[in-house]
Amino acid sequence: MAGIYFHIPFCKRFCGYCDFNRSLRLQYAPRVLERMHAELETEQSFLHDSKIRTVYFGGGTPSLLAPQTLANLFEHTARLFDCTRTEEITVELNPDDITTEYVAELRRTPINRLSVGIQSFDDAELRVMGRRHTAAQAEQAVRLLQTAGYDNISIDLIFGVHGFGDDVLQRSLDKALSLGVQHISAYHLTIEPETRFGRMLARGELQQVDEECSEREFAAVHAALTAAGFEHYEVSNYALSGFRSRHNSSYWTGDEYLGIGAGAHSFNGSMRRWCEQSAEEYAEGVVYGQETLSERDRLNEYLMTSLRRIEGISTAYIAERWGSDEAERIGRTAEAFIKAGTMVRLGVGADERLAVPPEHFLISDAIISALFEV
Repeated sequence: MAGIYFHIPFCKRFCGYCDFNRSLRLQYAPRVLERMHAELETEQSFLHDSKIRTVYFGGGTPSLLAPQTLANLFEHTARLFDCTRTEEITVELNPDDITTEYVAELRRTPINRLSVGIQSFDDAELRVMGRRHTAAQAEQAVRLLQTAGYDNISIDLIFGVHGFGDDVLQRSLDKALSLGVQHISAYHLTIEPETRFGRMLARGELQQVDEECSEREFAAVHAALTAAGFEHYEVSNYALSGFRSRHNSSYWTGDEYLGIGAGAHSFNGSMRRWCEQSAEEYAEGVVYGQETLSERDRLNEYLMTSLRRIEGISTAYIAERWGSDEAERIGRTAEAFIKAGTMVRLGVGADERLAVPPEHFLISDAIISALFEV
């Protein structure tokens, strides 16, 4: 089964850390939405699998659009694809967009999973990030959704912000856990050059946390959430039993997905495609970049996505798909990490898997790079 991703690029304000495809020019929304419906029609043949398991509305800020506007995109999808077994329809929400009236309209749509971009429960940290909401608004938003009957709610947190670790981070974690949500995504801040944070860093107005601080905060997040019963199933993602993000998991397991909108990416098993246009450019017509993956690309991608997850990589699958020499090479390279305790063997024989223990996910990129075929 496959997934559909809709990128809603519009924002009221740019956050200091964000480098996603986004636009402040909300007046383009009607034309962009018209183009998205048209793109959905013309690109339905990109997927080999017409059975849609998940739909995801990301951004940008999808909650700037009326819930029925989002539902119209899903209803159009259901006319073009087989959505009879669609399990998960997610929308990303900003806390200050979540009002009683908005939630009432949301309940009239088929959307059944909500991802709330909170980032922190500390007002000073939220101001530094450039977020539009306060900690009180974030809590109220989640409570409104729960009161309305939603029981599959994810929240985003960010750690690794200079000056806001330790006690501030712990209070955010405590508040997040007190809300009784089912899923928490906890991201280490990455400062990209073309963001406000990137420019501040270049001018010496912002500091990055050092490696020791990163490790300490990552460990604090891992310890707090796993102690509360959350499974640390991917580098930045924690879920209660049965509440993993099915849509995001499909990216990491190599499933097909079709991305619609400016900033969206697509994958159909052999080809990767993307649209890097601005919202304004996209409104005038869609231009794609694309690449066909080589066997080396496919292997490296399998290593990269699989070693970010607790299931790790299957040595039997590698041998079957890319040959026993590759499986043996990877096994030999992994041996040093296994001895160091930063990788483990799971299962035996044909069921053997190599994985990075969740407590060492922070260094998974270095391990993955070492295992790559170059």
